[in-house]
Amino acid sequence: MCLTKSLLLWAGLVASSQGITAELPREQPDALGMSGERLARIAPAMQRYIDAQLTPGVITAVMRHGKLVHFEAQGHMDVSAAKPMREDAIFRIASMTKPIASVALMMLWEEGHFQLRDPVSKFIPEFAATKVSTTADASGNTGELVAPKRPIQIRDMLTHTAGLANNYSGNVDAYRQAMSTPRPTSNAEQIRRLAELPLNYHPGAEWQYSAATNVVGHLVEIVSGQSLDEFLQQRIFTPLDMTDTHFYLDDTKGGRLTTQYTPGKDKKIQMQDPGSEQSRWVTTPRNLFSGAGGLVSTVRDYLRFQQTMLNGGELDGRRILAPSTVSLMLENHTGELPLWLPGPGMGFGLGYGVVIDRGAAATPLSEGAAYWGGAYCTLSWIDPEQNLVGVLMTQVRPYSHVNIRQDFQVLTYQAITD
Repeated sequence: MCLTKSLLLWAGLVASSQGITAELPREQPDALGMSGERLARIAPAMQRYIDAQLTPGVITAVMRHGKLVHFEAQGHMDVSAAKPMREDAIFRIASMTKPIASVALMMLWEEGHFQLRDPVSKFIPEFAATKVSTTADASGNTGELVAPKRPIQIRDMLTHTAGLANNYSGNVDAYRQAMSTPRPTSNAEQIRRLAELPLNYHPGAEWQYSAATNVVGHLVEIVSGQSLDEFLQQRIFTPLDMTDTHFYLDDTKGGRLTTQYTPGKDKKIQMQDPGSEQSRWVTTPRNLFSGAGGLVSTVRDYLRFQQTMLNGGELDGRRILAPSTVSLMLENHTGELPLWLPGPGMGFGLGYGVVIDRGAAATPLSEGAAYWGGAYCTLSWIDPEQNLVGVLMTQVRPYSHVNIRQDFQVLTYQAITD
């Protein structure tokens, strides 16, 4: 690619990221072993999803060696209003909350408050009486209830091996009612209800994606003596300058909250939650702080969080974790247990999915890369081998009919030249 074209592509990146990412260090992709011409393939691929009305709008961002090499905002944050996607748009990040809540608990582990093998009942006594259903029935209405073969450990909650019912299979009516009907008055009440339900399997015996990270969030509250929102704000968001990451919003922050969509019968998007003051992120009572999926955030903020983890727990001179702790979190803690949601070749660390066999996983991510996504089709990962962070934000749920997240990963890695 000629120098003139490369500079034009880079000028476009700088122009598109002058706002929220202005303080992030930037560099020409070719200077960091990535092809600017190949990175330019990302935007047309994302636009195809937008043009097909499968997603309203998308922001994609890539950092390598701590510097921004790609940032693109496309489509709309409100389709019916023809409102263009803003670079500082606020997205519902759902399960991308989980790594943040897990980091919070590991910060307290570093302070010597508990060991990872400690029983959860040491801090939440109700879990001492939790039984296991021999039918793996989340309702507990059939089958024999037996004592667990060992107590649920704190690390089980971090790795989704505690035995809690998952959201996607089996009879989960009682589970969902316990978590939300009627709405609990606090995290403590919600977790007490959860502890009263039988486990679907013995702790450590299986991997099941569940509300375990809500328990992680409540453990942060018990150990720290602060509500989860206060702890995250004081210990993570303020130090890392994550100014737009919250559990709830007082308003739309100047119209920056995105509208959330769902696919209709023809898969084309329909509005589900508005980006207005009527959004449930503005109107909902503020008594629950879900460590499993409650936050809203921006691409800028999540880039800062992920770059902190890639740096071994430090950003701009502010350290939240030791490098050894970050390394421990990114290890595979689930052995050879099958992980039905991430699929073959994947393991799970303390709050992140991790790549353990990229061939079996059929992924471009390096072995040792850590990632997780959210229910509204958001995604982020860190790749220590390639020194790379990727973030994709959009707002459509469910999203099983699109491959937009996988496409973004492939298009990112095919641009690496060195």
